[in-house]
Amino acid sequence: MARVGVGIDIGGSGVKGALVDLDEGVFIGERIRHDTPENSTPQAVAEICKAIIDELGADPDVPIGITVPAPVLHGIIPFIANLDKSWTGINADTLFREVTGHDAVVLNDADAAGVAEYYFGAANGIDGTVIVTTLGTGIGSALLYNGILIPNTELGHLEIDGRDAESHAAASQRVKQELSWEEWTARLQRYYSHIEMLFSPDLLVVGGGVSKKHEKFLPNLSLGCPIVPAALRNTAGIVGAAVYADQQVRGIQPEALPK
Repeated sequence: MARVGVGIDIGGSGVKGALVDLDEGVFIGERIRHDTPENSTPQAVAEICKAIIDELGADPDVPIGITVPAPVLHGIIPFIANLDKSWTGINADTLFREVTGHDAVVLNDADAAGVAEYYFGAANGIDGTVIVTTLGTGIGSALLYNGILIPNTELGHLEIDGRDAESHAAASQRVKQELSWEEWTARLQRYYSHIEMLFSPDLLVVGGGVSKKHEKFLPNLSLGCPIVPAALRNTAGIVGAAVYADQQVRGIQPEALPK
């Protein structure tokens, strides 16, 4: 019998959730999506999450992992993007536990993607330091050491050459500034070279929608460590949230699955 968790990914336009097979890293059944309420207060979004959990038919003892587009410090959200500003300062863990009736754990969305890639994706079985970046509107990041998440890194906001890195190198900038792949790759080279200098990672993993076209830019980057495309893509946030919640609630120690 499969170990089961629930992952929920909260975004500015939609809230998505699924039952997750924690041994295989795949969805059990279909993903459910609800629109993010226009009045995206914590209580309103928590009610949407409860509706998704009920629709999934999750048993009361199933842990719930929930991602938000924000740092999460011991359950508390210091600031947030793309949702109502009333999220600032709330204890999200407490709120979601009260509203859903489940053991719920809230984490940053890029951190969840990093956890998923370590256990089931491109970083599976890699010892040492792994950095997962998501290239999209901005640049999200996750840092893991031997599978242990060091949460809330904001490596898209490193200052490089006097500017915020994501304002120069995010995938959205390639489109907005009408950059060629070659021009954008030069910006990525500067960004990832800086990341490599700071952290000496054993592996860099690149996610986000643009990773589907990784052959247009990754082979042209020159780094001392391997850099590879993410494997899970649009399932990573939900899968990673479910895995992380299972670890936190049940006290399971991180251990990479064998390749």
